[in-house]
Amino acid sequence: MTVVVEAKDLRQVYKIRRGLFKEPAQLQAVGGVSFAIEAGKTLAVVGESGCGKSTLARMVCMIEKPTGGTLMLDGADAVNTPAADRGRLRQAVQLVFQNPYGSLNPRKKISAVLEDPLTINTTMNRAERTERALAMLKQVGLRPEYASRYPHMFSGGQRQRIAIARALMLNPKLLIADEPVSALDVSIQAQVLNLLSDLQQEFQLAYLFISHDLAVVKYIAHEVLVMYLGHVMEQGPKADIFERPSHPYTQALLASTPGVAGRNVQRIVLRGELPSPLNPPSGCVFSSRCPYAVERCRAERPLPRPVDGRIAACHFAEQFLESGFPSSATADNASLPG
Repeated sequence: MTVVVEAKDLRQVYKIRRGLFKEPAQLQAVGGVSFAIEAGKTLAVVGESGCGKSTLARMVCMIEKPTGGTLMLDGADAVNTPAADRGRLRQAVQLVFQNPYGSLNPRKKISAVLEDPLTINTTMNRAERTERALAMLKQVGLRPEYASRYPHMFSGGQRQRIAIARALMLNPKLLIADEPVSALDVSIQAQVLNLLSDLQQEFQLAYLFISHDLAVVKYIAHEVLVMYLGHVMEQGPKADIFERPSHPYTQALLASTPGVAGRNVQRIVLRGELPSPLNPPSGCVFSSRCPYAVERCRAERPLPRPVDGRIAACHFAEQFLESGFPSSATADNASLPG
C-alpha cells in the first residue's frame, strides 16, 4: 500500500515573549512525533485539549513549518519544498473543519464555494467547474439544485457534507479532519462518519482524524496516536489500543468514555491539572498525574519504543500489558474498582 504522508520526529517550538528585558520562553507544542499513513487508512490523534493535536495538523497541511523533523507528503519533502512545487503539494492535502457553520462563506452560493478551489488551482473553464461541482454534490448525498442556495439554508449535517465536497474538489491524497462531527447531533454524526468511510474506500483517501470522542475514533480509525503535552504516549493499531492499552494515560482516556474500552482496561481517575507546557515535568511528562509514577519516572523521560506491536512511552509498558499496572509502582492516588 502506498504511503501518502510520513512524519519523522516532527517538532514545533514557539517563542513566547515575557517582557521587554526578558528572554523569550520556549513552548514545545509538539515534541517529536513520528507516523505514516497509507492510502485508504485512517490515523486518529487523541488527547486532552492543549496536547498538540491541532498544531500537528497545521504542520502536516503546511500551514506552519515545523522547527524540527521531516515530513514527506505524496513522495515529496513538505518541509523544504521549492516555491514552484508548494502549490501542488498543498492540493494533495485538504482540511475539513470542526464548525460547519463558520467554515463556509455566507455570502457565496454553494456553487461558488465548491468552484473556488478549481478557479484558483486549475485551468478548467466555467462549464467544467460547474459540472465538477454538481458531481461532487451528488457524491456527498446532496441534490444538484442545492448549488444555487446559500449556506444559511442548510442544516449542520448538510453544511458539513458541503465542506467535505469542497475538500475533495482537487482530488487530494490526504484529508485532515479536525473534530469534523463534534458540532453535530449524534444521529447526524453517524451519517457523516459513514459518508467519510464510503469516500475513503472509493477514492483511497488517507485520513488524519483529530477527535476527543473515543467512540467516534473506535468507529473510524485504523490506527490511534495518543498525545499528552506534545508527546506521544502510545501509538498502534486500534484494536490493540482499545483492548490492551500499555500506558496509564491511554487507560485513563478509555475509562472516561463508557462502552469503548476492552474488558482488560482498568479504571484510572487522574488527579491534578494538566501541567503548563512552558514548564513541563522533568522526567515523563505524565509523571505529575500518573498514579503509578515512581522516582525513575520523575527523573528519566521514557522514549517511545516498540512494545508488543505498538509504540509506547512508558518505563512499565510491559507490566501494564501483562498485569494491568506495574507491580513495582505505587497507586496511592489511583482509583481502581474491585
